[in-house]
Amino acid sequence: MCFLICGIFGIFYVRTLVRSQTGDFDHNRWLFETNGTYGYGNAFWPKDEGISEDRTGVSGAEQLELLNKPWRPLTRKLKIPAAVISPYRLLALIRMVVLGLFLHWRITHPNEDAIWLWFMSVICEVWFAFSWLLDQLPKLAPINRATDLNVLKEKFETPSPNNPSGKSDLPGVDVFVSTADPEKEPPLVTANTILSILAADYPVDKLSCYVSDDGGALLTFEAMAEAASFANIWVPFCRKHAIEPRNPESYFSLKKDPFKNKVRQDFVRDRRRVKREYDEFKVRINGLPDSIRRRSDAYNAREEIKAMKLQKETVGDELLQPVKIPKATWMADATHWPGTWMIPSPEHSKGDHAGIIQVMLKPPSDELLNGTDDEANPLDFSEVDIRLPLLVYVSREKRPGYDHNKKAGAMNALVRASAIMSNGPFMLNLDCDHYIYNSQAIREGMCFMMDRGGDRICYVQFPQRFEGIDPSDRYANHNTVFFDGNMRALDGLQGPVYVGTGTLFRRTALYGFDPPRSKEYHSGCCSCCFTRRKKSSGSVASAPDEHRALRMGDSDDDEMNLSSFPKKFGNSNLLIDTIPIAEFQGRPLADHPAVKNGRPPGALTIPRELLDASTVAEAISVISCWYEDKTEWGNRVGWIYGSVTEDVVTGYRMHNRGWRSIYCVTKRDAFRGTAPINLTDRLHQVLRWATGSVEIFFSKNNALLASSRMKFLQRIAYLNVGIYPFTSIFLIVYCFLPALSLFSGQFIVQSLDVTFLVYLLSITITLCMLAVLEIKWSGIELEEWWRNEQFWLIGGTSAHLAAVLQGLLKVVAGIEISFTLTSKSGGDDNDDEFADLYIIKWTSLMIPPIVIMMTNLIAIAVGVSRTIYSAIPQWSRLLGGVFFSFWVLAHLYPFAKGLMGRRGRTPTIVFVWSGLIAITISLLWVAINPPAGASEIGGSFQFP
Repeated sequence: MCFLICGIFGIFYVRTLVRSQTGDFDHNRWLFETNGTYGYGNAFWPKDEGISEDRTGVSGAEQLELLNKPWRPLTRKLKIPAAVISPYRLLALIRMVVLGLFLHWRITHPNEDAIWLWFMSVICEVWFAFSWLLDQLPKLAPINRATDLNVLKEKFETPSPNNPSGKSDLPGVDVFVSTADPEKEPPLVTANTILSILAADYPVDKLSCYVSDDGGALLTFEAMAEAASFANIWVPFCRKHAIEPRNPESYFSLKKDPFKNKVRQDFVRDRRRVKREYDEFKVRINGLPDSIRRRSDAYNAREEIKAMKLQKETVGDELLQPVKIPKATWMADATHWPGTWMIPSPEHSKGDHAGIIQVMLKPPSDELLNGTDDEANPLDFSEVDIRLPLLVYVSREKRPGYDHNKKAGAMNALVRASAIMSNGPFMLNLDCDHYIYNSQAIREGMCFMMDRGGDRICYVQFPQRFEGIDPSDRYANHNTVFFDGNMRALDGLQGPVYVGTGTLFRRTALYGFDPPRSKEYHSGCCSCCFTRRKKSSGSVASAPDEHRALRMGDSDDDEMNLSSFPKKFGNSNLLIDTIPIAEFQGRPLADHPAVKNGRPPGALTIPRELLDASTVAEAISVISCWYEDKTEWGNRVGWIYGSVTEDVVTGYRMHNRGWRSIYCVTKRDAFRGTAPINLTDRLHQVLRWATGSVEIFFSKNNALLASSRMKFLQRIAYLNVGIYPFTSIFLIVYCFLPALSLFSGQFIVQSLDVTFLVYLLSITITLCMLAVLEIKWSGIELEEWWRNEQFWLIGGTSAHLAAVLQGLLKVVAGIEISFTLTSKSGGDDNDDEFADLYIIKWTSLMIPPIVIMMTNLIAIAVGVSRTIYSAIPQWSRLLGGVFFSFWVLAHLYPFAKGLMGRRGRTPTIVFVWSGLIAITISLLWVAINPPAGASEIGGSFQFP
């Protein structure tokens, strides 16, 4: 019995030791109850009461090392203070109850004098309450997270018994940059993004950059070549002087003191030299279009002369026919550009060109390579690693008759090409104008992927931050309410949605596999009410370790049958062979008993294989336009096709398989980009997002059809993504109700009694208090919250309504419509940083908000006039209508200000529409409610 008790006690000690290292154990209580003493870094047993090897199964030396060097997590969860989140949840509950009582009162107390007005208002209010509930429920459990980069460096880049040399044991990362049209996306912007990636603070031999040029333009190709050349001086300069940010355009445009905290004597000289080199680099980039055109004209003229000489030699002195040769675009090496030509021709246009892969910067060696200090080098890099990451230009093949699926198809081509060339187990995708602002951003994301349980994370989403926004943020371009509010809240559920850029993906999750231990975690959407059921470990252990996580939802086997991969991923054996390798390399370190599905330390310190011609040829074959035929690319594997918002759908599919995502907010912004500050551009951006949401609602990606692996509140959040554009229908009606009330002399209620006012006051106060608390836990400002509320109404009455119309026509009738831009005004001040803010480009999306504004303004004038000259003034009805009209106009104020342009330079079409609307409303009002008699001022009028 005593032996049994000792054995149990020994097991208990080991278990409590594990718990203590994971932070779930009370160390002070353990020390008090066991008479433990303090040692270096942790507590250990006194020598005379030590645990023997036969009881723990661990040698004494290993015990001492384990105790002296405790396991430390890479990340930690920072909960919102209870003083903030508890009142927030309570207020949300109170507002739900008040809304329910208010709606019950409204339904049971109709306005008999204006039953039509009452009915429309009640329908709208019921929908608004439902919409608010969908938006509010996922916000009840927000969290913050923090990373520890020192622990990451200690675990993966510090010499240890398993890694004596101290080489980086971090997994590889493939960075994707997508661009499509050099005219709309300037090559200089793309080049700066590439330079910020090449200079990122991540092991050089583990970082690869792939540029997808979906337009196949020689301009982009040569701009990337120039960027690769300039990187030889820019990247070592950033490493030597710890430059932030590592986008040269942003760095040299900083308004703060560039010499702050710089201590090296040669910094001023180096900065001056690099600045001059960058200015010359910009001039070369800006001159590329003319250079390519002149070069092509010269070579085409030479070809014409050759063709004429050949014709003359063949025909003789007979009448010569005009020689016609294709106007080709020529490369610098005097060969035809295989992509899109400036003058399109067969097999050389945007939708018809060959696939291109060009290695701009070859893979670096695994050994450190310092520069030299001699007169030939302008800068002293003798103490700096001058290696550069792999840089690859990719332009997938396009041919007529194939659906190339826009950006999603281009990203999937990058996934396949990168798998063959570098096969980084993680992929970071960025838009061409979205650069790395924090050089350690990739390390921050890797902390989550490499932490305990990180093998179940499909992606780490970073917030989007923007530059060049006007100080007042008139159109809520920063979108901080979404990125700092909604996304933090979703992080407390199953994770944030994928927003299209600034996302670190796990490759195997994007391949369509289930997360590891999916059956162990699978407990249905009601997991909060029922105990999880774990599958017996026997069948799990029977699968080979490298294939244990490679499962898809349509298979009940724990081991994925590799023979079925060609049907899913295509017929490239080289691509298929990389899949289990990427899965293994993406696992966290098995440095703790609680880490499941881990890899041994030091497994990734070996150098990667060099690229050869056969590998590049295979990569070219997988970006061909026919490769995806009869495969699951775009359906289950990679970016999902069929929606203009492929990002949301792709993230939804991963969450639907049981993966979770993480929201990583860093102290220094991880990435920064640009956003449209012009009203019309902003409306069209919102229109595209809303159209995608409508498509999601009417597709199989509707959250109502989600699997039981998706958590209930996560499902609510995705349901709101598909439903929110439909709120515009009720919002449009509700914005007209105040005007209709003023025109008719009625109101949505019989009278402004105490009950209605109390309900209205309660709903308003709870909303304001919720907003204050949400501002408190999210970190946004009150002005940002108000701007978001204003643009919610602006977008809801314009772009969202158009998206619903567009989506319904596409789903029901198969008709696709577009809203084009017409006239332009303003924007002629080139010295103004925010000149685009004042440019007015007329679009049909502006008509509904203009109608709403004019209708409410006229209604206020009509209501005030009637009440003043009425024998028995109905001031309560007037005040109700005027109050709600001013509420509508206050929300539309940024829209009205945007129509004014700079210093009142409003386009003529705005005055024309306003005049027509005012006249139409006035005539309709006179026709509906004509004057009492001819004795009235102005006489009588009959509508023809």
